[in-house]
Amino acid sequence: MLLRIRSKDGNFRFEIPPTADISVLVNKILETTVDADPASITVSDKPRGNETLVSTLKGRNLQILGLKHGDMIFVGYRPKDSQGPTTSTSISTPSSTRLQSNIWETVQEDPVDIYWRSKDGKIPRGRDARFCKHGANGMCDYCMPLEPYDTAYQAENSIKHLSYHAYLHKIMPKTSPAATPAIPPLTPLTYKVKDPCPSGGHPPWPAGICTACQPSAITLQSQPFRMVDHLEIASPEIIERFLQAWRATGLQRFGWLIGRYEPYEKVPMGIKAVVEAVYEPPQEGELDGLTLGIPWEDEPRIRELAKMASTPLSIVGYIFTDLDPDPEDRTKSIYKRHPQSFFVSSLEAIFAATIQKANPTPSRSSPTGTFGSRIVTAILTATEDGKVDISAYQVSEQACAMVDADMVEASVEPGIVRVKEEDRTQSGARYVPDVFFRYKNEYNLEVKKSAKPCFPVEYLLVNVTHGFPQSPSPLFRSTQFPIENRPGLEDQRIEDVLKALARLSAPQISDDSYTSPSGALKRLELAKWLSDLHLVSFLETTQLVSKDDMKVLVSTVTSPSLLGDSPALEALFKTESWQTLMTFTRESAPSLPSTSAPGLSPSHMDEDIPREVFDQIAANEVGGNSRVGSGTKICPHCTFENPEEQTDCEVCGLPLG
Repeated sequence: MLLRIRSKDGNFRFEIPPTADISVLVNKILETTVDADPASITVSDKPRGNETLVSTLKGRNLQILGLKHGDMIFVGYRPKDSQGPTTSTSISTPSSTRLQSNIWETVQEDPVDIYWRSKDGKIPRGRDARFCKHGANGMCDYCMPLEPYDTAYQAENSIKHLSYHAYLHKIMPKTSPAATPAIPPLTPLTYKVKDPCPSGGHPPWPAGICTACQPSAITLQSQPFRMVDHLEIASPEIIERFLQAWRATGLQRFGWLIGRYEPYEKVPMGIKAVVEAVYEPPQEGELDGLTLGIPWEDEPRIRELAKMASTPLSIVGYIFTDLDPDPEDRTKSIYKRHPQSFFVSSLEAIFAATIQKANPTPSRSSPTGTFGSRIVTAILTATEDGKVDISAYQVSEQACAMVDADMVEASVEPGIVRVKEEDRTQSGARYVPDVFFRYKNEYNLEVKKSAKPCFPVEYLLVNVTHGFPQSPSPLFRSTQFPIENRPGLEDQRIEDVLKALARLSAPQISDDSYTSPSGALKRLELAKWLSDLHLVSFLETTQLVSKDDMKVLVSTVTSPSLLGDSPALEALFKTESWQTLMTFTRESAPSLPSTSAPGLSPSHMDEDIPREVFDQIAANEVGGNSRVGSGTKICPHCTFENPEEQTDCEVCGLPLG
């Protein structure tokens, strides 16, 4: 087959058999160069594509690499006496990337990516009664499985964006699976000026710029794929608990979504983000917004804590409220996000791009080892009928690249994004290429228009569906413990934890004294109360639970069998930290009588009743009356000492017995 070679030395053509080894091509390339270092030769299928060292392709033939008759190969190399960057007609990657050009082969992907890479993703179809003329075991064009990226299937099922892995199948070389690790098909977008310039013929920007180092013009378009197809909230109580702060104060609220990624079968090769909890960082809410610190101080600790769950969790997105009560009906909220206004403001889109850029997805399909992000933006806002609902989005790779290049900024008009002016000063050098977007005019004709100085924010958005499972089975079974960083509204105190443990009879349960059916119920109640992200997160800050024991605690309270397996808590009970916690519980809890007074049940006693009252009730039970000594009666209600002949208490007026 004929292969064309382009390098700084010119254009060349070679006739090479398809089954020839890559080394044959390398020898041909060396014949066209001047004193090239063979170890530095790179190849690319695009003039500005990411280069691949030919040394990493050793042992593969040209056909396996996906090369076809007439293909153009762009070559770069470094002279033997040069230690500088590779010189070529295409843009070189950083030296660290060239030296580790197989970095994508060692990337540890998310389990959901590993799952989909093991599947072909084909969409099965049944036998067509009208057109299939073959037998039951036959197959034809009318019933053969469809590719996961089939356009007709996508339109028929109203799928606006391909899933990430369906898109990968679409752009992968079709010649052989062996070509996949050789040349990763995804190239992360960048709109920054290349520094240093690959040509090496001028000073770096802003002193100089050329076609080799400047980014190309940008045409904004809808992204054909999305990294996450669906947002699933594990339980409605998670959202209700998050909304309590807004309902109590009227101030907007923000939280990080803690969860995991799973296959989403309603979309070919789909991925869903399953939210198990919402963690609220320090923030200052306002009526029309909020102030938030990024990065937040507790982020490393919470990420590490989430990994300890029985099913490892991570930060899968964030959620915030944008709610204004309707002044005419306080039970409803104002409908403000709709097609005639905006869905996501330009400020929110820029924030989403910043967060997504900071949380890339590990990928074996990108030469950098990462591509895109699976961080989802969820907004709690009003629907047309005034009720509260979730809207979920991501922003496109173009949005992330533009924000990374400092090209855009928020506008006073929420639905409009402003393109910044070019800045050639040394301190804030910013190159802004031409930006265009397409739209249909009043004659229904597609028109290309410059995006300077501004363009609609919709061009940066990627829609994500959302919902709740039909049969909720969350990892965290409780949402009762006070939530962090809600000063004045909810406070987390160790005293409250110890009181709750005493009320739940945790010390007795730990001592295996609860073996009856009622004891099993108590154990179940304790297990459910412990299964709360906010509780375990708070306990970690008290220094009462060691790091090793914290792993046992988190793994235990997130176990799928926690509420169905009676010995599920045994591993936790055996830890030293739990024993320490039980010691504090016994010392701080009031002494409860072994047998309750008539009408009183220990599980329903008011925790604020003085300890002396419980002691006196116990004494009354033993003595059979309220007498303490000769000539004295102790009031069982307020503990005041009354004369023996007294029938009613002189202080509280209640009967003495």
